[in-house]
Amino acid sequence: MCHNRVVKYNRPAWIAVVLLALAVPLIVSADRTAARPAYSRLEPEPGLQGSLWNALAGLALNHLVVQKRLAVSLVDVTDIEHPRYAGINDREMMYAASLPKICALVAGFEKINDGSLAYTADVKQMFTRMIRYSSNEDASRAIHAIGFDYIFKVLTGPKYRFYDPMQNGGLWLGKAYGGANDYWKRDPLHHLSHGATTWQVARFFLLLEQGRLVSPKYSAEMKEILSKPALNHKFVKGLEGLNCEIYRKSGTWSKYHADGALVEHGGRKYIAAALMEDEHGGEVFPRLIQRLDAIVVPPQTLTSSLTYGADSASASRSRPQ
Repeated sequence: MCHNRVVKYNRPAWIAVVLLALAVPLIVSADRTAARPAYSRLEPEPGLQGSLWNALAGLALNHLVVQKRLAVSLVDVTDIEHPRYAGINDREMMYAASLPKICALVAGFEKINDGSLAYTADVKQMFTRMIRYSSNEDASRAIHAIGFDYIFKVLTGPKYRFYDPMQNGGLWLGKAYGGANDYWKRDPLHHLSHGATTWQVARFFLLLEQGRLVSPKYSAEMKEILSKPALNHKFVKGLEGLNCEIYRKSGTWSKYHADGALVEHGGRKYIAAALMEDEHGGEVFPRLIQRLDAIVVPPQTLTSSLTYGADSASASRSRPQ
């Protein structure tokens, strides 16, 4: 069992060093727009922001928003050159269970791209099982094959800055998912081993759809691996029976629930990300994604056929899924 978020620690001196190391590339590259690929394009659009607030109010989730136990991001990427964004508590970093396996995915393809990891059939299957089935064994294999230090550099480097102290953290993968030597370190801001903000998850999927994760070729490869989700819960359960293509990664451990997805539906495309600290998250997320879908997709486009073709698989609660 993974114990990840219960204990709070005093920040040791090394945290200041880490924060300085993370901040330096941001200062050096502050005037380079290429180094900030999506930051300026993920600011709330008033109309969409209002619709998101109304959706959460309609689900009676305002108390979780106020308590900062629910974070949601929504991006309409139907026009990929002009994404429309809305977010609530989107910079609140929370425990995200298996969702940060996407960190190993993008770092793995960076390592493939630089020639230090061969992209064999076995590696592709390892990544696929890690994402589609949320295999903890394959996640640990992948993390050790890539290396924690390499993953850290990808997450914090100027190319992506998926973990950014100036944005209250973000995506963090500081622990494998079982097996020998699975612990590395918690993030310096919130002391989480597996953490995320919905804003950074939304950026991940936006860059994926733009073909800007590693390269257009490897973005397409990662998108294929994220397709056909095999765990029929949360967002996937909520969209079941609709004519959707879903590319997603979820996470579950104890009362912590996470989901992030790129959805193609009715000629529209959108990104949805949610993090929730509540034992009822598994019941809330299917209804939440239905409300988010209705914001982006006109009602007349709804149909009753299912195209993502995922087999149901039960998720173990003994480790993050």
